[in-house]
Amino acid sequence: MTITTEPARRAMRPVRILLFALVWFSCAWFGSWELNPNNATRLFAAISLVEDGDATIDEFAALTIDKASFAGHAYLDKAPGMTLAALPAVWIADAVTGTRAADFGAVPGGPEFETYLRLRTRIAVAIGPAVLTALAAVLLFDLGMGLTGSAAAGLFAALGYALGTPIWGWSTTLLGHAVVADCYGVAFWAIWRGSGGRSGTRRYAAIAGAALGWAVVVEHQAVLAAVPIGLWALWQLRDRADRLRLAGIAVAAGIVALLPLAAYNIIAFGMPFRVGYSGVVGWEGMHQGLFGLGWPRLTVMRAVLFSFQLGLVWVAPVLLLAPLGLVAWLRRPKRRALAITAIATALIVLLVNAAYVYWDGGNTTGPRFLIPAVAPLALGLAAEWWRAGGRGERLAMTLLLTLSIAVNAMIAAAEIYTPPLVTFPVGQWVAVAFARGLLRTVPSEWFGWSPWAGFALWAVLAVPALAWLARRVSRAA
Repeated sequence: MTITTEPARRAMRPVRILLFALVWFSCAWFGSWELNPNNATRLFAAISLVEDGDATIDEFAALTIDKASFAGHAYLDKAPGMTLAALPAVWIADAVTGTRAADFGAVPGGPEFETYLRLRTRIAVAIGPAVLTALAAVLLFDLGMGLTGSAAAGLFAALGYALGTPIWGWSTTLLGHAVVADCYGVAFWAIWRGSGGRSGTRRYAAIAGAALGWAVVVEHQAVLAAVPIGLWALWQLRDRADRLRLAGIAVAAGIVALLPLAAYNIIAFGMPFRVGYSGVVGWEGMHQGLFGLGWPRLTVMRAVLFSFQLGLVWVAPVLLLAPLGLVAWLRRPKRRALAITAIATALIVLLVNAAYVYWDGGNTTGPRFLIPAVAPLALGLAAEWWRAGGRGERLAMTLLLTLSIAVNAMIAAAEIYTPPLVTFPVGQWVAVAFARGLLRTVPSEWFGWSPWAGFALWAVLAVPALAWLARRVSRAA
């Protein structure tokens, strides 16, 4: 299935290294508001697990509207994947600073407590979502290059995915949207790599199964969009004599990835099978249908794709190219199965978003529940670069990617949590906050720099890296 040769792939190693470093740096450099209820409730549960050995968040209950109640105690009301991933960050910060939540009293609060939360949130992002998004970007580069024979196509897909969409902004938070997309991207890559007759096929089967399993630990509904990816894996293995063994390895790896979910439930509730959403407090819609899921609505689909308030096209204009590329692959027999899988995966994410009672996501810049669809759509970016024939067409695509990166640099630096009543977040909230210098960067939060100085340092490092990557792949072409 690979068009490029192994020597050519090895020649791209410097590109992979710099791409990983650029994406990780960009995600870890900026920060989101640590007291956002979605951010905070996940971290509160991690703090309780590390510092108290239980999963109750009673002492933090007054600080978040996102919580569940069981047997008179407050708990995390989300899937626990991001909480479990944050455990090392809490442990590291506690060990280095010697500070614990109990030091701030029975009902923690105040500027010093916010600093306590901010440090643990930033460390958790740096070793969690930032790493996974950087890894997914590198693997999408590898996948796009292998499928098209063009390193430029792979880079276009990778940068479009990681920096040209709100994947970037959500990778600065403890919410799971970007991580689920990352897991889908890893699974696509592993299935492709493992079905090409290479050595290490069992390893790739395990990676694919583990990635999809972990996506479900992070967001339970991720299992729905994982179905077409799993079916594509079976299709890719249809002519192999060891297909049952490989399928078994993938399933076993997925089960292993699910074990932390069972362990959390046992610690929290004394049983391996319980969903935090079943005890959610204050969000009555979660008790409708299947934890808030009903029938998809066409009006919601239009809103999350095109409306000024939430439309994906306004926060990720480069994704307008993705359907064109996927349609082009539908016409090629060797790429048709992959194109169908990518379209089905993205469509299921869209349908789930449209079926959810709280479909608009509250405080959000762009449609946050639609973010997992960005991974399969990124494959369409590689396909469209491959399809585009003329220099002028690719120049226009590059300019669109540049615009998308600029928009998402503002979002990541200024505000991923736009209030729900803002009618055009990019123009009326994010751009205004950015222009006023209301930014969150590592130097401005921790070293006393001005926010603009912190952003300028990112730009001084990131822009030359982007230029070098573009020049390197163009020379390879």
